[in-house]
Amino acid sequence: MHRTAVDALLAGIVAAVVTGLLTPVTARFAERVGAVDQPRDRGLSDRPTPLLGGIAIFFGVAASMSIWLLGGSHQWTAILWGALIITLVGALDDMFDLNPFVKLTGQVCAVLPPVLSGVKVDNFTLPFVHRVDLGGSGGVLTVIGLVAIINVVNLSDGIDGLAAGVCAISSIALSIIAFNLGKNSAGILAAITAGAALGFLIYNFHPASIFMGDCGSNLLGYLLGVVSVQGSLKTNALVAVVIPLIVLAVPFLDTTFVVLKRVKYGRKVYMADANHFHHRFSRIGFSQRRTVLYLYAWTACLAGLALAVRFVPYSDNHGNLKTGWTLVMVGLFVLVLLASAYLVYVLEILKFRRFVRGREPGRTDAEVDAEVQRSLETGEFEALPGG
Repeated sequence: MHRTAVDALLAGIVAAVVTGLLTPVTARFAERVGAVDQPRDRGLSDRPTPLLGGIAIFFGVAASMSIWLLGGSHQWTAILWGALIITLVGALDDMFDLNPFVKLTGQVCAVLPPVLSGVKVDNFTLPFVHRVDLGGSGGVLTVIGLVAIINVVNLSDGIDGLAAGVCAISSIALSIIAFNLGKNSAGILAAITAGAALGFLIYNFHPASIFMGDCGSNLLGYLLGVVSVQGSLKTNALVAVVIPLIVLAVPFLDTTFVVLKRVKYGRKVYMADANHFHHRFSRIGFSQRRTVLYLYAWTACLAGLALAVRFVPYSDNHGNLKTGWTLVMVGLFVLVLLASAYLVYVLEILKFRRFVRGREPGRTDAEVDAEVQRSLETGEFEALPGG
C-alpha cells in the first residue's frame, strides 16, 4: 500500500497519544517495581524519579506500526521484534544495572532481527567517491553501526527532556528526507518515532515526572538507526551517508567528546561521568530548561542543514555545481558552524572566563586563561550563579 505524508502525520499522532496516555501508568509501574532513579553526584535531578518511560514509548510505537507498517514486508515485523528486545534489555538495565558486556550482547541481539531480514547496507554512494560496495561485510558493519547509534543516544540522555526532544527533531528531519528519497515506509517509522518521543516529552520536560531510562534511550537510538538505514543509506543518493551524520551530529559530538576525555585520563569508556555537554552547561550556570533549549536549537540547525543538503538544487546530479545555489549552501554551512562555535566556545569558555575574572578581579589575563584551560582539560567547573 502506498503511504503518504498524511499517513506519516496520522501515524505520529497515534504514537504520541498512546505514549502520552501510557506514560503515567508506566511511572506508577516503575515505582511499584522499584525502578526509581535516585539523585546522584553526576546527575542533575534533585529528587527520586521513576524510570522505564521507554515502555510507554515502545507501546506507542508498536500501536502505530501495527496500523501503518505491519502486514506488508516481513522486515517491519522483524524491526518491531528488535524494538521489543532492546526495550526489554534496557528495562532490565534500569532495574538491575546490567554488566556492560551483558548489555552490549543484548543490544546486538536486538539489532539482529532487522539486519537478518534485510535491513542492512551492502553499498552506498559518497560525494566525489560515488559507489562503495561493502560486499559480505555489509551485515556486520550494519550491526556495528546500529549498536553505535543506540549507545550514542543512550550516553547523551542525562537531563530532563534532552533525548526525547533531540530524537523528535532528528526523526522529523529524517522522515521528510525519507519521503523525498521515495522511502515512504521509513518516513512513516521516523514520524512514529517523533510522535512517540513528543508524547513522552509532555511528562519528561523539566521538571520531569518520569525518565525514559535505558529502555527508552536504547529504543529511540535503535529506531533512529533503523530509519537511517532504511530511509537514507539504502539509496543511491550522493548524500546518503552525510544526512544521518548531520542530523545526529549533536549526540555524536557529545559522545565522541566524552569518550575521548575518558580515554585521555585513563578512565573506562563505559563508566558514566559528568562531562557531557549538558553537565558542562550546568556547571557554568545554565538552568536545565535553558540547556535543553540551546541543545534543541543546535539540533534544529543541523537538521535544517541536512534538509538543505537534500533539497537545495546546488548540483545538476552529474557532478556540476550551480554557482548561486552552491554559495547558498556554503553560507548555510558557515551559519551552522558559527552556531556550533557559539555554543561550544562562547557559552562554555567566554562565560566561564568572565566568571573567573569577576570572582577575582585582580588576576591577570594569563592567570585567567590558565584556569580556564585547566577546567576545560579536566572538565571540572565551579558552578556559576544564575542561568
